[in-house]
This record gives sequence, structure tokens and C-alpha cells, in this order.
Amino acid sequence: MERRNAGSSTTTIEPIELQPAGLKQDAPSSTSKRAPSIQARSTISFNSISASDVDRPETLPSPTTASEQLETWRTPRINIYRLLAAFWSFIVMGANDATYGAIIPYLETYYDLSYTIVSLIFLSPFVGYSAAALLNNTIHLRLGQRGIAFLGPLSHIIAYLVIALHPPYPVLVVVFILAGLGNGLEDSAWNAWTGAMANANEVLGFLHGCYGLGATIAPLIATAMITKAGLPWYTWYYVMLAFAVLELVINLHAFWFATAQVFRDKHPRTSEAGGSRLREAILKMPAARVTWLGALFLLGYVGIEVALGGWVVTFMIRIRHGAPFASGMTATGFWLGITIGRLTLGFVTGRIGEKLAIAIYLPIAMAFELLFWLAPQFYVSAVAVALQGYFLGPMFPAVMVACTKLLPKELHVSAIGFAAAFGGSGGAIFPFVVGVVAQSKGVQVLQPIIVALLAVIWCLWMGLPRIGGKRE
Repeated sequence: MERRNAGSSTTTIEPIELQPAGLKQDAPSSTSKRAPSIQARSTISFNSISASDVDRPETLPSPTTASEQLETWRTPRINIYRLLAAFWSFIVMGANDATYGAIIPYLETYYDLSYTIVSLIFLSPFVGYSAAALLNNTIHLRLGQRGIAFLGPLSHIIAYLVIALHPPYPVLVVVFILAGLGNGLEDSAWNAWTGAMANANEVLGFLHGCYGLGATIAPLIATAMITKAGLPWYTWYYVMLAFAVLELVINLHAFWFATAQVFRDKHPRTSEAGGSRLREAILKMPAARVTWLGALFLLGYVGIEVALGGWVVTFMIRIRHGAPFASGMTATGFWLGITIGRLTLGFVTGRIGEKLAIAIYLPIAMAFELLFWLAPQFYVSAVAVALQGYFLGPMFPAVMVACTKLLPKELHVSAIGFAAAFGGSGGAIFPFVVGVVAQSKGVQVLQPIIVALLAVIWCLWMGLPRIGGKRE
């Protein structure tokens, strides 16, 4: 062994004794207290793993200077299949959210409801989204992505089966909680997963484009079934039930080997912080700033999206005096605009940067909202709401990408999952608020509420830190 003497250029050579490989000093002895290996720990039963064992901090420091090879949509190869499964899930989620707007006028008649009472179908999914925000990280650590792939579609299946049986309205309100739970779990999990990939803006653009595709076809088919075929409103939920069964089969098969152990190996805790990752993401600065600004932005954004898509049909029938089928097509145009915006503007967003892109898209969307509000012609309103959807489209994916750039990898699932699920509850809260206010003021209150929300989320967006390159 070579050793330099301090303050001297003299080098001394000291012999060392070589030992056989089987006699390494760190070999375990009968009295050794060294922790068991990964292989040994993988055989421990689920119930015997404590919280500290599940999320044990690694001994290495956080890799702030090392550059990690990112997954892509086709590397590893299983990602192609898994992305297709996630795409189908988002089609089902989009169809779920857009169906509300198509069936509200018929729920009012079928159950003899006021605006306030019928709006409860928007509010009840809030409970499901809130539960998803709290459970998402725990499910990943305990069951892996396989757990999400099972629990999310199963929640959809139970909800759609009960709704298709058209129970009394209070039961309907309660069962929509399960639909919100399914959406919240899958929304947060697949956003966090794809948001950490290479070319995340483009991948998320297609993922959320699938949401928009489901939201486009659902009002179209549901409205045609009700107005053209003369079928009762709940018949559409038999179609949704078939979609959810297919969703369960595809997702469970695609993510079967994405176990909890695989997830923990890919997302080791490299920071010195102990306790829950979710608590670190929402309570410890600077991560908490990004998490809460992203969550509040999405709360307002999803509220805008679902309130417009949910109440535009009623608005066009009652205020613009449109025919039922033509008014239903207005909702289709809005969701189609969102879909095309996500598929096309995602490429623009990645080139100019998320912070600048959303700062530009929001004022444009606000301008079209003002046109929708102030121009009393039916066709002008229909075109304006579709163009508004186009510029609203890329915002959700952009928030996901921004959060992955601003947060360490170990907090991606916790922070992004919380933001996505918490933000998704905006799709329950604000459409309900519109319904309550519309009960006394009329459905025209939709427009000033949307304008105000657009202004608020623009301010929240400008409060995010400057977004640089990918940090690990």
C-alpha cells in the first residue's frame, strides 16, 4: 500500500496481507447485527414490515450532481404496454367526468331535482379524491403500482354497476365517491410515473389527450342514446361498466410485476428526513411551496375544466336557447378542443418552457371565456368554448412536468400524487358551487365564476419558482 508522509515528498511502501475472499472482515458472524440483505427482506410478509422498514432512508447522500438515465415511453420495453394501459384508464376517467354535463338535464327530470341538489353529484367525488390524495403514497409503498392498477378500476366497476341500476338519488350521490376515488388514485399515480420520463411534456400530452378523447366521446354517445335512441340516462353506465372491466384486466396485467419492492428500489429515500414522504412534501420547505402551489393551481384548473364541461349544456339550453342535441355537441366541442390542445401544444410547451407557456395560454383562454360570456349568439359561444378548451388543454400536463423538475425524485409520487388528487377535487367543489349559486341567480353565473378562477390560477402559477433543468 502506498502512503505519502505529510509535508514530505517521500513515499513509503508498506506490505499488506492478502486474505481469501471467503474471510472478508465484514462477513456476518454469529453475533453480527448487520441488517439482512435485500433478498432476505423481500421474503418478509407484508404484515411484518414496519413503516420505518418500508421507507428506510438510504445511507448515500442525495445525488445532486449525478445524472440518472430517465425512463422513456419505450425503455424498458414493458413501458409501451403500460402506457397503453394508462391511456385507456385516462379515456375512462375523461368519460366519467364529462358524463356529468350530458346527464344533468335528465337527472333533474328523472329525480325532480333543483340545481343545488343535482349538483351534489359533483361534490361527492371530492371525498374520493381526498382519500386518494392521502392514500396514494402508502399504496405505492405497500402494494406498488400493481395496487393502483387493481384498486382504481375496481372502484370504477362498483360505482358504474350501482349507477346503472338507477338507485334512489341519495345512493347515487354516495356511490359517486367511489368513482372519485378511482379517478384520484389513477390520476395521481400515472401522472407521477409519466411526468418523470424523458420528453415528459409530449408523453403527458398524449396521456391527457386520452382523457380529453374520453371526455369528447362520452357526451356525444350519451346524448345520442338519450335524445336519438330514446334510452333512459342510466343506460350509458352499462357502457361505462364494460369500459371499467376492460380497464381492470388491462391494467392489472400490465402492472402485475410492478410490486412494492420494485417501487421502493426505484425510489429510495436519499434525504436524511425521516417519517412520511407525504408529510415532507406538504410541510417541509422548499418542497411544500411547490407542492401546494401546484395543488392549488390544479384545484382551480380542474374546477374550470369540469364546471365548463359540466354546465355548458345546461347554459346553452337555458341561456342561448339551443336545441338539446346541438347543446350537447357544445360540450363535445369543448372536450375536443382540450384533446387537440394537449396533443399539439404539448410540443410547443416543451420548447419554450412550462413557466412561460402557461403564462401565455391562460390570458388567451380568458379572452375566449369573455367572448363566450359576452357574445349572445349560440354559434359564437360554441366556437369560443371550443377554442378556450384548446388553450386550457396543455396546462395539467405542464404542471406535472414542472413539479418533477422542481422536486427530488423521492418526492415525486408523494407530491405530484397529492397535487393531482387534491387538484382533482376542484372538479367536485367548483361545479357544485356553480349549481348552488345558479339555484338563486341562474346558470349564467357560470361565466363570471370561470373568469375569476382563471385570474386566480394565473397568479398562483406566477408564484412558482423559476423552472430550470431536471434536478436529481
